Amino acid sequence: MRSQPAQRGSFRIIGGEWRRRRLDFVTDRDVRPSPDRVRETLFNWLAPVIEGARCLDLFAGSGALGLEALSRGAAQVVFVDRERRVIERIRTHLEALGGSPRAELQQAEAGQFLRQSSAEFDIVFLDPPFRQGQVPVLLPLLIQHLSADHHVYIETETPPPAQPPDWVTLKSARAGQVSSALVRFGPNPHNS
Repeated sequence: MRSQPAQRGSFRIIGGEWRRRRLDFVTDRDVRPSPDRVRETLFNWLAPVIEGARCLDLFAGSGALGLEALSRGAAQVVFVDRERRVIERIRTHLEALGGSPRAELQQAEAGQFLRQSSAEFDIVFLDPPFRQGQVPVLLPLLIQHLSADHHVYIETETPPPAQPPDWVTLKSARAGQVSSALVRFGPNPHNS
């Protein structure tokens, strides 16, 4: 059976230094950039904490979330994806935008990266392929990588899978078939 030729998709950065820049990516069934409306909501939520944050884009895919974070002033983003061509496309974007010094690229499975890394993050973007049950498995692995004032963004199918105990939802939204939530491990420090 012959494989389907790779197709190209595109997304635009919606805020910050690289606002309105349109970038392309190789599409497949697992790569789907967060829609503009969803990203706008997410970065409104993160506006008070994004500047200077150390971020992890765990299922980088198109790179839309991590690139948006860099555009809006994140100090560093670690992009993790299992596909070499995905990592290479993000590398091309970083070079074109001048964002390479603030980025690290890792080709690895999400769980493998979390088990092997000792890095700590302020913001984690967790946007795995839908309907594969990865969120409840990965959240416990994330705990050791979270800074004291962390935020974890989860994007899943609707309805979202149940969160493990001890995770607090700070904000949530739904747009079509996409559910999104900003969560943290442990008590809610903002009581909101």
